[in-house]
Amino acid sequence: MKKKTAYSTNIFKVGLTQMACGPDLDGNLQNQLRLVERAAKAGAKIICTQELFRSQYFCQVEDHRFFKAAEKIPGPSTDALGKLAKKYAAVIIASLFEKRADGLYHNTAAVIDADGAILGVYRKMHIPDDPLYYEKFYFTPGDTGFVAWKTRHANIGVLICWDQWFPEAARLTALQGAQILFYPTAIGWHPGEKAEYGQAQHQSWELIQRSHAVANGCYVCAPNRIGLEKIVGTDGKPVSKEGIEFWGQSFVAAPNGQIVAKASADREEVLLADCDLEKVEFSRTHWPFLRDRRIDAYGDLTKRFIDAGPARKGAISQMTSEDLAASKRGAHFGKTDRPRRRWEI
Repeated sequence: MKKKTAYSTNIFKVGLTQMACGPDLDGNLQNQLRLVERAAKAGAKIICTQELFRSQYFCQVEDHRFFKAAEKIPGPSTDALGKLAKKYAAVIIASLFEKRADGLYHNTAAVIDADGAILGVYRKMHIPDDPLYYEKFYFTPGDTGFVAWKTRHANIGVLICWDQWFPEAARLTALQGAQILFYPTAIGWHPGEKAEYGQAQHQSWELIQRSHAVANGCYVCAPNRIGLEKIVGTDGKPVSKEGIEFWGQSFVAAPNGQIVAKASADREEVLLADCDLEKVEFSRTHWPFLRDRRIDAYGDLTKRFIDAGPARKGAISQMTSEDLAASKRGAHFGKTDRPRRRWEI
């Protein structure tokens, strides 16, 4: 049950599921349903799966066989999860390999509201192409834009894995009113690199998402998969001798960036955490980053790169004469005689 404060703010549980995946698509679905129901029985009102929970992470190789793993939305996974959503009055975010049409596939999150109906979908906007992460072969870049939904329990935004490295995506979703950002994820180590780079890679992954929580004054929830996965090729041998060791450690960060719940690196888990929406309002009024954004000065963010040219010879900043005049009038982080608040640094 939601708890109400004097400020009519809701406190409720979110649930993140973390599991290993095998080659059996239906087996993975049944395991996911079991974990979602476990989260719902424990009181979670918004539940999010890891990225592409129905299969192993097949993007370790470019192989047309794996297009058969895709499904329609609505489809068997959303139908099954929708029944659980309705049964427990819980919102469920399901990360799926979507077959939109013949030859058109997406890495998609379906948002199912507490009545079991699909509110909408978010199609992954940023598509990586790295060693053993060959997603461009399978996934058409998303065309939904960045989306926030008003669900029964909170206003939420959903982004997917590689999206988590882009502050623009988090910002544009938060600006639509999202109080919680969810990032279904499949990320891990190349075992041969783990000793040298593993700690730094994981810390960077965690840090960038915690920074989204701070910059946007919202909760951030990142469910990740676990297990060592080696995709088998048509010759019956692994396409990579090492595979990917998915590092789990799903977590929930509060609007101040602090981690309030974190899962293990190698165990199946249902991670639960309380979300207090009053803390979103508190953060956004005490650290008023949204208020102080200089929206008149950000036009160049839509450029691929700000090239130097004859017109910019000798320039050291993008500030126009109007910007400079405004800054002299104090329309920036200027001096003030008032005492600093305890949240200020």
